[in-house]
Amino acid sequence: MCGFTGFWQQDTGPEDLTRFARTMGDRLMHRGPDDGGVWVDETSGLALAHRRLSIVDLSAAGHQPMQSASGRYVLAYNGEVYNHLELREALGLVNAAPAWRGQSDTETLLACIEAWGLEATLGRSVGMFTFALWDRQETTLVLARDRAGEKPLYYGWQGNTFLFGSELKALRAHPAFNAAVDRGALVLFLRHNYIPAPYSIHQGIFKLPPGTWLELGPGQRDATPRAYWSLAHVAERGMADPFKGSDSEAVDEVARLIGNAVAGQQAADVPLGALLSGGIDSSLISSLMQAHSNQPIRTFTIGFEDKAFDEASHARAVAEHLGAAHTELRLSANDALALIPKLPSMYDEPFADSSQLPTHLVMQVARKHVKVALSGDAGDEFFGGYNRYMFLPKVWSALGNWPKPLRDSGLAIAGLAPEFLGKALGASHLGQKIGKVRRIFRGPAGSVDDLYVTLVGEWEDPAGMVVGGHMPPNLLDDRERWPRVHDPVARMMALDGLTYLPDDILTKVDRASMAVSLETRAPFLDRDVMEFAWRLPMHMKVRDGKGKWILRQLLDRYVPRALIERPKHGFGIPLDEWLRGPLREWAGDLLAETRLESEGFLNPDRVQWTWRAHLSGEGDYGYRLWSILMFQAWLADQSQPQ
Repeated sequence: MCGFTGFWQQDTGPEDLTRFARTMGDRLMHRGPDDGGVWVDETSGLALAHRRLSIVDLSAAGHQPMQSASGRYVLAYNGEVYNHLELREALGLVNAAPAWRGQSDTETLLACIEAWGLEATLGRSVGMFTFALWDRQETTLVLARDRAGEKPLYYGWQGNTFLFGSELKALRAHPAFNAAVDRGALVLFLRHNYIPAPYSIHQGIFKLPPGTWLELGPGQRDATPRAYWSLAHVAERGMADPFKGSDSEAVDEVARLIGNAVAGQQAADVPLGALLSGGIDSSLISSLMQAHSNQPIRTFTIGFEDKAFDEASHARAVAEHLGAAHTELRLSANDALALIPKLPSMYDEPFADSSQLPTHLVMQVARKHVKVALSGDAGDEFFGGYNRYMFLPKVWSALGNWPKPLRDSGLAIAGLAPEFLGKALGASHLGQKIGKVRRIFRGPAGSVDDLYVTLVGEWEDPAGMVVGGHMPPNLLDDRERWPRVHDPVARMMALDGLTYLPDDILTKVDRASMAVSLETRAPFLDRDVMEFAWRLPMHMKVRDGKGKWILRQLLDRYVPRALIERPKHGFGIPLDEWLRGPLREWAGDLLAETRLESEGFLNPDRVQWTWRAHLSGEGDYGYRLWSILMFQAWLADQSQPQ
């Protein structure tokens, strides 16, 4: 796991190439504190900078940027290719292997590209990665990103300079950077709490979408990302060719695939552990890790002083059952206060998943003991874990045919028995979720799809929240681009995998972990696991009103059901209470009407109404306000000297 950056600026002197690249690379020190390097092509004006977090082959043989054996290619790379030893073996079988200089997967990638070409190498590589590849012979630059979007990559033109890098802070370090706030991206942020690819908070700067690569030649201003793998196509193919075996055969196959992924992702030349929440996904990954280990694995969790949000005891019970060496930390409002000033720099652009706070703190705890941690991320998206997969079809079936005036009046919600709501929504934090139910029934609901689109948004009219705002083209509003699967639950899962997973979950985990130089790995995002998951019939994911049926069956082999069976909780924090209490002064300053008016980005009246209503207890708007607060904090951070 590392970080890289660079730029292409013709007619730039060699001293400036090196100096600018080094400055940009230094902004990524947290992603790679172990080593750093700069490589420039003086003739073409191309510069690469790399920061290394040494995980596999800790020697100098893994130094980057790295040239291929022939000298044609130069690579700056962030990530891990878990099957790189298999790729080396495949090269050897066809006499295409170079005289290996070390054991790094960086060298393996370069050798594969020389032997098989770029697209074939991307297709055969299993892992998480982004990279910049410079072809000295053709004077072309290639940027590429892994299938699921675990690793980030930004790029774009600033004047006559093409910038790219793992984080925006590296691009901002180049003197040509002068990108303004993209108000359309800000609208998307207020809708989702994150900015979905391909947009970024800055005009003209983009995120490379997952599973794509982009090639830029001399004098070429426009380049369109090309897909080498598509989750949408995987979903369509999987649903069209479902697994036809029995329940037990399906469980065995999932056990084999996830077990192989966990075993492969435990390869490291440094200490590693697991992030354990006590839920199904992280408990299964921890169980499989322990099954592949001859000694107790290290597990890490975080709890809360507020008992309503605390699940640390569940994680502790699972760890004790597995015989793991467990470490636990409790989060208080004071911990949050101390961390909040760091969030704008850590996330680099506005990001408002409030679980970013405990996520980062558990990474801090883990990094004191290990350098790599496996997680249970993506179990929900691929195996039907989110409550909405069960709840939205039930609600639509019960009330979808009610006249809209009755829905708007609130009678529709009143008509849902409390026990139905509790089961459909999940018992934890029911009041907050009922508020979302009211909102989706005020929307233009004509199908489960409409309910989903409304539910995944935060502010009801985000364009109206932004001065001069507009809603840019995006996947949720362009249903012609939706995966063509007939099952509405499958559509929700696919859309979550295309949007929420890479742009929220994986972004949160990447920034929170790399801020403390910790590498995280997600076995559920193994290529074979993802592709087989989409072949599983829906009844092997959602059954008897519960999600992740097949993962539950597999976990039964390792952990008693009694330690796991409880309503889905999520990694939330008591944000409503904190904003009325210890965070009130901080929030009030950022939301001051005069401040909002002078900045000119947000509608002061709507923000102030929401803030006052929250403080008075008229409603619980903490999670909605968090997006405003994170933008305001980011904006303030941008005004500080870098």
